[in-house]
Amino acid sequence: MDDLRELIDVFARTSDRDKMQKLFEELFTMKEKYDFALRWRLLKDLKRGKHQRDIAHELGISLCKITRGSKILKQEYSICKHIIEEIDHGRNSTSATETGNPSDAR
Repeated sequence: MDDLRELIDVFARTSDRDKMQKLFEELFTMKEKYDFALRWRLLKDLKRGKHQRDIAHELGISLCKITRGSKILKQEYSICKHIIEEIDHGRNSTSATETGNPSDAR
């Protein structure tokens, strides 16, 4: 799969947000972009402790897809889990900075 490796390299080299958005617009259909965003949303919801049945109802997706996401997050070295934790940590740090209360960052 040389093409897949090349595409991954392209994504890794594209650090400009506007260029990445344009790349997505050119490569993926609206449905494909929606599916990516939906999968990311369910991973975030799971990581933040939302119940699987609630996610299924709210997002209109099968428990099968949610179970797959749950398995991903249970992996010790899951990059998705790591990134979501970084995002959440950044949000918590920002909240504490905005309120001036360092205890809000916990």
